[in-house]
Amino acid sequence: MSGVSRKILLDDTQECVQLLGEHDHTLKVIESSFAIQVVARGNEIILLGDSQKVRKAEAFIDQLRVHLHTNQKKLLDSQQLNRLLSQSKLAPNQVPLENEDHKVDENVILVSSQKKAIVAKNENQRRYVQAIQSHSIVFGIGPAGTGKTYLAMAMAVSALRNAEVDRLILTRPAVEAGEKLGFLPGDLQEKVDPYLRPLYDALYEMVEYEKLQRLFQHHQIEVAPLAYMRGRTLSNAFIILDEAQNTTVEQMKMFLTRMGVGSKVVVTGDVTQVDLPSGKLSGLIHAKDVLRAIAEIQFVFFNSGDVVRHALVQSIIEAYHSLESQDAPPVFEQP
Repeated sequence: MSGVSRKILLDDTQECVQLLGEHDHTLKVIESSFAIQVVARGNEIILLGDSQKVRKAEAFIDQLRVHLHTNQKKLLDSQQLNRLLSQSKLAPNQVPLENEDHKVDENVILVSSQKKAIVAKNENQRRYVQAIQSHSIVFGIGPAGTGKTYLAMAMAVSALRNAEVDRLILTRPAVEAGEKLGFLPGDLQEKVDPYLRPLYDALYEMVEYEKLQRLFQHHQIEVAPLAYMRGRTLSNAFIILDEAQNTTVEQMKMFLTRMGVGSKVVVTGDVTQVDLPSGKLSGLIHAKDVLRAIAEIQFVFFNSGDVVRHALVQSIIEAYHSLESQDAPPVFEQP
């Protein structure tokens, strides 16, 4: 069979037996459903066939792994397999997890066959994930540590794995956070890489190193400063603008108007940490007022109670907010 070859490494041969079913029933269903060839060797599964079909089959196998792990079932019966397959086709960007009552957990994002599933941990994170699933442009606004960028990145990686988009584009404005870094050696990419490091860090948590390098080499993932977006039309892409509080009004307008057909945009930022020069209006604050009436654009607001980092981070945020509120009202509050 011509096409690409993808290898999935399972935990052990027992998982392979559980996953592929009695007499390889699940293997045969996957082959017929996705029109590919599946070869099992020890604790490896090899997928052969058309690139997009192989990608979708790989994503579906990941869904099956999460299901089996969550429900601790030894084998899937035909009814469960058909239901999971149907759900996968209806909502390929969601990972259907069923409990004993056969309810679907829509808050799990599976980003890699070798990594753990990423789960929305509170109500605002769940609203955020659902908004990204259902809207073309989503703004996630709130303090550090609330998972705005991390969840957006997980959704982007999941969309690429499921062939919903052709590429990921991750960008930030190159603004110094109150520090004068001075001359930086190296070429242009080396000069801007320090500003983009948090985006790289999130990617390396979600995607195996070798696979990530291939994605970079094939230009399926691009990490670049915001200035690189000017003059482009970004189609069939999942685009994330991080640290958007440090965009100017003009930069925000430029970025949002880059969106092409088949693309999804997520904008994240914390309006309490604006590093723009004094007197410059943040493009994120301006966009919130200008765009909120557009139904196709969704705003999700986080607060200190949504912080999922160290518990001390929440106390720090609340302490600063309390001090600032003695002199002036917050920059803006959740409507």
